[in-house]
Formats: sequence, structure tokens, C-alpha cells
Amino acid sequence: MKNLKIKIIKKYLRPYKRELFIGSIALLLVNILSVIIPLEVKSIIDQLQENFSTKFIIFKSLWLILLATIMGLIRLFSRQIVFGIGRKVEVNLRQKLFDHLLVQDPDWIQKKGSGDIISRATSDVENVRRLLGFTVLSLCNIVLAYSLTIPSMFLINKTLTITSLMIFPLILGIVGLFGGRMVNQRKLQQEALSKLSDLIQEDLSGISAIKIYAQENSEKKQFSKFNKTYRDAAIKLARTASTLFPLLQGISSISLLLLLALGTTQLENGFITIGGLVALILYVERLVFPTALLGFTINTFQLGQVSLDRIEEIFNSKPSIFNSPDSKPLSEPVRGKIKAKNLFVKYNDSNSKALDGISFTINPGELVAIVGPVGCGKTTLAKCLGRTIDISNDQLFLDNNDIKKINLEDLRKNIAIVPQEAFLFTSTISDNIKFGNPEAKNKIIKSSAKRAGLIEDIYNFPKGFQTIVGERGITLSGGQRQRTALGRALLIDSPVIVLDDALASVDNKTASIIINEIRNNNDKTILMISHQLSVAATCDRVIVMDEGKIVQEGLHKDLIESNGLYKKLWERELAVKNIENN
Repeated sequence: MKNLKIKIIKKYLRPYKRELFIGSIALLLVNILSVIIPLEVKSIIDQLQENFSTKFIIFKSLWLILLATIMGLIRLFSRQIVFGIGRKVEVNLRQKLFDHLLVQDPDWIQKKGSGDIISRATSDVENVRRLLGFTVLSLCNIVLAYSLTIPSMFLINKTLTITSLMIFPLILGIVGLFGGRMVNQRKLQQEALSKLSDLIQEDLSGISAIKIYAQENSEKKQFSKFNKTYRDAAIKLARTASTLFPLLQGISSISLLLLLALGTTQLENGFITIGGLVALILYVERLVFPTALLGFTINTFQLGQVSLDRIEEIFNSKPSIFNSPDSKPLSEPVRGKIKAKNLFVKYNDSNSKALDGISFTINPGELVAIVGPVGCGKTTLAKCLGRTIDISNDQLFLDNNDIKKINLEDLRKNIAIVPQEAFLFTSTISDNIKFGNPEAKNKIIKSSAKRAGLIEDIYNFPKGFQTIVGERGITLSGGQRQRTALGRALLIDSPVIVLDDALASVDNKTASIIINEIRNNNDKTILMISHQLSVAATCDRVIVMDEGKIVQEGLHKDLIESNGLYKKLWERELAVKNIENN
């Protein structure tokens, strides 16, 4: 797993080889200068013991200031480069995540949870940025600091160097001890935060239901539970971190004290000069900070690795619906013929078939109603036509072209599906209608709204087409939301329109007017999936489904005269109307 993560890190950094090379050279120069400066200090102090010269002091002081200035500028330059790489990775990674999410199946998004996905696209990406920015810089600096500083210390005095470094293995042991605990605690914190995000998003979306059923207190308790879980995880992590870092700082300082104590004896015996002792002190102080920082660096690195796993989990999730290698765009204009040949669909979490070998043909320009009880497979058929669920080859055709082999974008431009619960964006009515074609002119937008039976409603709004529909279209009625979605489908002018109970919130009279308006102005193939049999009665043909099978097919007048499911559904609808009228 560790090797895999290293490979992933390399993959993310590969586009920035040039910046990494320049940053590495700059960092190397900084560490070389960090080694040279204490040696220069040693040389100055040792020379001052032999003879004192004001000119010499001024010259050497200016020289040290110059070296320190150069080192500071190079360090600033290297940090800007490395931190800049982290920011670039963050932006590109977030873009790739968004692009990848757009090709995922809707069911996968819903099962995963939007809160969890948002957490990965925000906090996890931020952690990766720190990993590839701060952590890479810090680890490289630590490696260079040790590899360049320790040999220089040995050149000055081996005994004092070994003494001062004896405590550092203890530091590494403590880091290793605390590191695993911190990564587990951080993971628990991230999971708790994801649950909080899920709950917040869900409650904001369902705020009306919460108020209708007076469940504010229940949701408060649920949030409090998740919030306490997050708090406990965060506190545990903070306790571990607040213990680790002061402990590392204290232990690191012990090496400096040992150096001072033993260095005095070495100085008295003539084994080291004053300049050499000062240089060693400077070197030890130089190692104290990166060593103390090691714990935080390791923690950030481990956290980044956890986030890498969570992000890669999304990237490794491949959509079940995609363009096959032999898929191709439609070469000729679509006439609108739809044919099913022994179409089977079975969901993974179900024992029964959603569609059990159905076959039918719908001719271009035909208006066909598909009716049946709840769960009979009507909506599944609509999903098959839009390929939002996977089907086998040679089962469903559009103008004799296997739908499975048609380019997805091309297919969905030619088959407009209007679901019962169409999603509206928090924007204007105009923006929602032209969503399928953002460049559409106002004339086309108005025409689509008129055909959808929405134009009068829009003109009754103070701001007309510029009326903000609110989150998920909350400011509109159910019928207005459905007609807005229908206007969106009509605007893209697809030769095939599938209405999946898209007029369920519209009265029968208005629904009939809308259907006639669509038919009179356009020679479109229309599949009307509906429970409104009075609207189905106006269609050219009716297909009756039950338990995933086609059980009846024919004209409305013929079906109500025969003893079958359609007659029962029709009589039930008439009975309901009589009750409502009385």
C-alpha cells in the first residue's frame, strides 16, 4: 500500500518536473549555505582569538550578512515554487474530480452520499495540497539538513557530535509511536465530518418535510450526536498532537544541553576551539527545528496519504454507463422509431426482473402511452432509453441503431426524457428552460415555455422569465416545476420525447392541451409514461405493463371493452373521479 501511495504521489507531481527540479536545486543551495555559515562563524571566532581587527570584523560581518541574505532569498524562492506546485495540484485535482463525477452513474452518486463526495473534493484535496506542498518541502529539507550538517559536525569534533545526536533516535521512536495513532484518529475525524456534511445537506434539502412533521428536535438530536462524535475525534487528535510536539521539542533541546556540558570539558582540554563549539551549537540548533517539525510533517504526510486513498477511491470507481469502443455518432437525422427486442433488466438488489423480455415497436411521430401499476417497469424503460442504466446489446434500437452502440451525447440529444421529479437549478426560469442549450435565444425560450403550457404562469410572475425558482424550484408549484422541465426538453428539439409521469401534477385537461400542442407543432415520437389514463385515452396507442411484462396493447376504446388490467385501472380512475366530484 505504501509503495502504491508513493506511485500516486509521483503521478500527481509528474507534470511539474521542471518546477520540482528548480525547487530542489534551490533547496540544496539553502542547505549548503546553512552549513557554510556556521563554518564561517567558526573561522571568524578562531581568527579573532589570534588578532583583533575592526576592519576584519566589519568585512566578515558584511560577508555573513550577504550569505544570510542570499540564503533567505533562495529559501523564499524555493518555498514559492514548492508551495506553488501544491496549489497547482489542488486546482487540477479538484477539476479532475469534478469531471470524473460528471460521468458517474446517478445511482452511484446517491449511494455514496453528496456530503461524503463534497468532503473528498474539499478537505481531502486540501490535505493532498499540504502533502505535495508543505510535506514534500519539509521532508526534503529534513533529509538535506541531516545529510549535510552531520558530516560537517563530525569534521569539527566526533565525540561532541555523537553525544549531541544520541538523543535523536529516541525522537524518531516517539514519532513512530505517535504516528500510527494520529493517522487513525485523523481518519475517524474525517469520517465524522463526512456524516455531518451529509446530514446538513439532507436536512437543508428536506427542510419543508422537517417542519411539516415537526421533527426539528429529532434532527437537532441527530446533529448533536454526529457533532459530538466529530468533537471527540478532534479532541483525541488534538491531545495526541499537543503531547507529541512539545515532547519532541523538549527532547531535542536536551541534545543542546549535553553539547554545552561536554563541550566545556572538550574546550578546557583543547580538543575543540571556541569557534568550533559555537559552530556545533549552531548546527545542533539547526537540527532541532526540523527534528521537532518532523512529527507534524509525518502527521501531515499520513493525513495526506489517507486523503489520497479517499480521492483515488473515487477515481477508481468506473461508471457502468459509458461509450463502448464500437460506439459511434448518428450519421443521419433521427426519425424517431423505437424498437425493443426481448429487453431484460434486473437490478442488483432485486430478486425479480424489472423488465422481463418485453418487445414492441413505436413508429416515428407516434404518440404511445405506457401505463401500468406502480413498480411494473415503466420508469425502468425510460431509463433504458436514456441509458442511465445498463442494458445488453441488441435489445433496444433507435432507427434500427442499437442504443448501446450510439454515442451517449448523441443519444441524449435525440431522446429528451422528462422525469416526474425533474431537478431545477437555483436560477431563473429562463436559465432552467435553456439548460440544455445555454445559447438559446429568447424567442426559442418563450416558444418552448408556450408549448409546455407555462407561458401564462410566467407572465403572472413579477419578474417573468427572470424569476428565481429557488433551491430545487421551491418557489414554483409541482405542476409549474414539471412544465418548466418539459419546456427544457422541448427547447432542445429532440425527435423523441419521453414523459415519465412528467405531467402528474398537471390536471388532465391541461395535460391534454400540452400533448396536443406538442403534436400539432412538431412531428415527434412521444412516449407518455403515465398513471393518468384519461390522458392516455388521447394517444395513438396504449401499452399496458405489469410485473415487467407487456400484458396488453391496443387502442383505448378497445382495451376498455376487454377484460384485462387496463379496464380495471380505467374503472378505478373513474371511481376516484366520482368520489372527488361528490
